[in-house]
Amino acid sequence: MTDQLPGGASARLHDIGRWIARGPARTPFRVRSHHVSRMPAEGPVVVVANHSSMADGPILFGVLPRRVVFLIKQEMFKGVVGTLLRKIGQLAVRRGEPDRAPLLAAQKVLRAGGVVGVFPEGTRGAGDVAEAQRGAAWLARSTGAVVVPVACRGTRRPDGTGRRFRPVVDVLVGEPFELPTDKGRQALVKATEQVRDRLATLVAELDSQRGEVR
Repeated sequence: MTDQLPGGASARLHDIGRWIARGPARTPFRVRSHHVSRMPAEGPVVVVANHSSMADGPILFGVLPRRVVFLIKQEMFKGVVGTLLRKIGQLAVRRGEPDRAPLLAAQKVLRAGGVVGVFPEGTRGAGDVAEAQRGAAWLARSTGAVVVPVACRGTRRPDGTGRRFRPVVDVLVGEPFELPTDKGRQALVKATEQVRDRLATLVAELDSQRGEVR
């Protein structure tokens, strides 16, 4: 199973990190997970999730039932934090510029049957997935991995509000799906839109369950 993590990562430290994310790191929130069993128990999976807070990654890291290698912005990989992120198998990616190295490393994880997590919006925002970058679709299509959309709501503090006491965070795992394997740039664009649409629809479903209007 260690080959399902990037080179230099420790499976033991990864699992300790997941335990921390499931326990102590979740203390500021009341996390409710829904349909986690939809995650395939084995085989390559690209998890795509919306992104509205820095807390999204750690929460999903603990909630999801398999070891997940996330693509994380390079700015987080500094000092002790950066060392720990690498040791638990996370990959640094440069935003806004071509960066094939982490994608190739993620591709290797998937070909070994592992799980890679991607925030296709590329940056934090409203988390409604109005746009998506192409990396997730490229990874899934190039490795034969299934895509699993995951919606996360409640980590972002609403504008104009003060600090909240243990807000409720909901994580909803969607149904796995496969992307078409047609070749060419336009096919990749089409696959990316399919990823964006599936994830945006799941986010809207979770918002409806939470009684939120966006």
